[in-house]
Amino acid sequence: MRWVQEVVPISTPASTPPIAPHHTRVAEALGAEDPSVRLQAALAAGSDPHPGFLPTLVERCAAEPDFYVRDMLSWALTRLPPETVLPRLRRELGSERQQARSQAVHTLSKIGDSGTWSWIAPDMLRDTDDEVARTAWRAAVALVPESEQRCLADELVTHLGRGDREVRLSLSRALADLGDASEPALRQAAAHPDPAVAEHARATELLRQNPEASFEAALDEARRVVALGPGRAAASARPAPAGPARHAGESTAC
Repeated sequence: MRWVQEVVPISTPASTPPIAPHHTRVAEALGAEDPSVRLQAALAAGSDPHPGFLPTLVERCAAEPDFYVRDMLSWALTRLPPETVLPRLRRELGSERQQARSQAVHTLSKIGDSGTWSWIAPDMLRDTDDEVARTAWRAAVALVPESEQRCLADELVTHLGRGDREVRLSLSRALADLGDASEPALRQAAAHPDPAVAEHARATELLRQNPEASFEAALDEARRVVALGPGRAAASARPAPAGPARHAGESTAC
């Protein structure tokens, strides 16, 4: 697989401006025992952004147990100048701490700088930690250039059948969000000899065609098709809507 690796020159500021006393109180409150206090502190840090908050915000992202506080911390980071925050987030992608990697990827998707795409693909997509991988799949779909969508779909289908229901649902949503770009890869995966992969691929294609369908219903239909075989399944039920037609000469090379 070919991945386009973009060179993104980003320099780290030589120094960080000193924090005012009221900023210091906010930074200290980010480590309070009460999650509601931490939430308010993260809101304050984002409402009155200061580069001096950066180390504390990043560190709290890696350790914060509360989902809502973590999301507010990410929002606060998006309020800082990109040239300040992006180099620090890039370092967090290599952290040994699962939550540090996951939250860094999540924050990158919120910042939305397309130049950070190459930081995620392909290594973060293949992270052995399910939560990091799920976050990377979502972020990749948000950041991927249109020219790389087919290649991203080819990578994502290699994870079909992985993990529990939540992991599989995250992967299906990511592939469905790629739209027509994921159709060829899903069609090929639907013929995979591993039933778990074939079922997941067919269920994902059903969700791609009908985003309002439930994941459970799509899985049930996919299991029926895989168990009966496509020919017998088509004879026993009304076929699903056809996918978009392929155009002659359409390239699928990555």
